[in-house]
Amino acid sequence: MRQIVGDVPLGGSPFPPIAEYAFLSDCETTALVAPSGAIEWLCLPRMDGPSVFGAILDRDAGSFRLSPVDQTVPAGRRYVPGTMIVETTWGTRTGWVIVRDVLLIGPWHHEDDRSQSHRRSPTDNDADHVLLRTLRCVNGSVEMNLECSPVFDYGETHPTWEYTADGYHRAKATAPGSNLELHLTSDLRLGFEGHRARARTTMRDGDTAYVALSWSTHGAPQSYDEAYSHLVRTADFWHEWLAHGDFPDHPWRGYLQRSALTLKGLSYAPTGAIVAASTTSLPETPGGERNWDYRYSWIRDSTFALWGLYTLGFDWEANDFFYFIADVAGEGATGDLQIMYGIGGEKDLTERTLDHLDGYEGAKPVRIGNGAFDQQQHDVWGAILDSIYLHTKSRDALPETVWPLLCRLVEAAIENWRLPDRGIWEVRGEPQHFVSSKVMCWVACDRGARLARLREDHERAARWQAAADEIRAEVIDRGTDERGVFVQHYDTDALDASCLLMPLVRFLPADDPRIVATVNAIADELTEDGLVLRYRVEETDDGLSGEEGSFTICSFWLVSALAEIGETRRARELCEKLLSYASPLLLYAEEIDPRSGRHLGNFPQAFTHLALINAVMHVIRADQELATAQHPLDASA
Repeated sequence: MRQIVGDVPLGGSPFPPIAEYAFLSDCETTALVAPSGAIEWLCLPRMDGPSVFGAILDRDAGSFRLSPVDQTVPAGRRYVPGTMIVETTWGTRTGWVIVRDVLLIGPWHHEDDRSQSHRRSPTDNDADHVLLRTLRCVNGSVEMNLECSPVFDYGETHPTWEYTADGYHRAKATAPGSNLELHLTSDLRLGFEGHRARARTTMRDGDTAYVALSWSTHGAPQSYDEAYSHLVRTADFWHEWLAHGDFPDHPWRGYLQRSALTLKGLSYAPTGAIVAASTTSLPETPGGERNWDYRYSWIRDSTFALWGLYTLGFDWEANDFFYFIADVAGEGATGDLQIMYGIGGEKDLTERTLDHLDGYEGAKPVRIGNGAFDQQQHDVWGAILDSIYLHTKSRDALPETVWPLLCRLVEAAIENWRLPDRGIWEVRGEPQHFVSSKVMCWVACDRGARLARLREDHERAARWQAAADEIRAEVIDRGTDERGVFVQHYDTDALDASCLLMPLVRFLPADDPRIVATVNAIADELTEDGLVLRYRVEETDDGLSGEEGSFTICSFWLVSALAEIGETRRARELCEKLLSYASPLLLYAEEIDPRSGRHLGNFPQAFTHLALINAVMHVIRADQELATAQHPLDASA
């Protein structure tokens, strides 16, 4: 007797592992595609808006599935090389079919009007506001099933479907009180069952089909041929964009390219902002409360974003992000800065919980907004000053309009550096004298002094340099333990991975014994199975309960720091290990469980991919130096 077993979830969970999602972007909104062929995350009209497909946070919060009937596991998935187009191959007992998913990018649309969202200069391209899914049967026959079940406003409002043309090929979903209209256009025959639109067809060898979901006046393709030409144009956009990068001819080139594409996908083209991640409330601890909304732009990401983008040759994106930071930082009359802003420059990011959502694998609460937006974190001035310094070095010029802002920021760092704050990890416990915050205040004064010398402003240069020297002396005196290892804050001997930034920002020379001791102590004492923790939760008052996984960015920081102190073999081995933890599509969440390798936290995480670029380039340069030393004649030739 044959036993039929269907729908076998991994570990009993109805949710796919976080690392199994594919990431789509048109640089205005983002989507996540589950292996089952379901779009389980899409926020409109932009990436920080309310979700219309939110099944990643609650299985009843909306999804858009396209797959063979009674099958949830594909034969394979990949990105079309060099693009943000996901290709899923399905193999059934009767045939094979290929599905391609893409958020379309078209030509610049605002020829007869002005965009209400774009602050950056217009380019040749613009988001089409269309999610396109194409199908092609390549062998035999396959019965395909389409189910489009949006639920507006984070799973709270079910829309109503209606046809918008004769026949069964065009429909729209609307809900009372909502301005959003979702238009579904397809050469499949659409029908309605309750709050979902459905289609079912048998595709045979050579058959093609398409379905497009659109939400603006730009409209969707009206035929498969038109849909395919839009897909090709979008592929051309990504290929041309990637061609502007400068990638080394190295076995790890693919990781750099996918990280670059991911960063571009996490950028909001109208303003140049880069979001920390495309999701909210994916848990850092399975079933726990460490669930945050990361769909905002953090100031501290700016230095690493600019470093990564400039290093790989993407000057345009670096320039856009720099001026986004300059815009939001320059709007106030003082040096007061928030640690994060909305992608349109919004300042009020008040946090609230969505108690009607069950959360990913039951991790509650689900949060939107981020309560850390008004915290005092003193690393913000150093992050911006280092960004300005990097921008000036790469462009060989300091914009005149930025100088007054720069002065305010340095003075704010000098005024505040002696005070406690919440630190780089935004702890919700009591403020402390965090070493990394002091170091970034030193960065603000040091970079300010260098830029003042470029302007021949000798009075400011001397005063700011004196402040930098004072900060460094105090951090060395009060921020180390009896071993000479830099610690988390002045009143503890606990370690903190943020101290790995010290050699990267040149606080002390990389061969300084205290830097070497700190890097080695973190590598030996703040790791689980070789992966770096932010800190030990039992040693840190972060205002939260529960464990957390290793922070992947911290492990990549350790790679860079090991390379800096000359431990190139250890750096290479750790980098190889970290790259092996990449998702099947070379993406990273915020954390990795050291025991299982499971990805945790919001996904994909910009900061992780930025640190990957930094770490991989450190190892590649170390390998190049090693090759030159071993074969000097080959290098000279």
